[in-house]
Amino acid sequence: MTAHIIDGKALAEELRQGFKSRVETLTAKGHKPGLVVILVGEDPASQVYVKNKVNGCLAIGMHSEKITYDAAVDQETVLKKIAELNADPAIHGILVQLPLPKHFDEEKVLEAISADKDVDGFHAENVGALAQGNPRFIPCTPYGVMKMFEQGKVDLNGKEAVVIGRSNIVGKPMALLLINAGATVTVCNSRTRDLKFHTSRADIVVAAVGKPKFVTGDMIKPGAVVIDVGINRLQDGPDAGKLCGDVDYAGCLEVAGQITPVPGGVGPMTITMLLANTIEAAERKAGLR
Repeated sequence: MTAHIIDGKALAEELRQGFKSRVETLTAKGHKPGLVVILVGEDPASQVYVKNKVNGCLAIGMHSEKITYDAAVDQETVLKKIAELNADPAIHGILVQLPLPKHFDEEKVLEAISADKDVDGFHAENVGALAQGNPRFIPCTPYGVMKMFEQGKVDLNGKEAVVIGRSNIVGKPMALLLINAGATVTVCNSRTRDLKFHTSRADIVVAAVGKPKFVTGDMIKPGAVVIDVGINRLQDGPDAGKLCGDVDYAGCLEVAGQITPVPGGVGPMTITMLLANTIEAAERKAGLR
């Protein structure tokens, strides 16, 4: 058996084409969706992510701004800028690119963003709403995974699901979304004892642990849906420098029923759902939701 590949790149493009008409409708009503991304420091990966987010907005007709600060900037300067953006009616979404320099209180910065403009879904108010099953904004990567389940016609109700990873950005909100969809969920991590015991009985495995090729084919139940959130760059061997996920793709491809590749899987969906959240924020402001 060879797994069906869930093509995140193709799904992302399809969704973005659909976003264009929503943006046009909002713009005609004087509510052109606007997203501001704040970048502190010069982390190369963060610079790429921010560039892709800005370009994604512009490609579908949204307004987008990038605000950059030197890594040595004091926290109060950034907090003041966030307060200004909270009060700006032309801005519907505010995103602070993580990670922040060590002298920042990350939680305080994220909590400074208005919950109504927190399109990353990290504000405590939005996390609580998600936990209650009535989310305002869903964190973008888990939101993208849920769309991939829809595209793959994966019925989550009553299924056994394992999430490997417990981060606030992916693992925890992913588990909540699966619970809200009716799945029975086990949350594991890289130190879980006998991880294979959990994964081998799961109908759905979501790997978000940050370890290259961590999930191998012998850990997967035949026919399971395997979602690889990880993105790692191999350091050694003949494939050094190449990107890979948290899943041993070649090994799991022959066991799983459906699987996402890296690259071209979950990655393109993350930015796509950021656009979706920003459009939804503008629609609320315009009274269309």
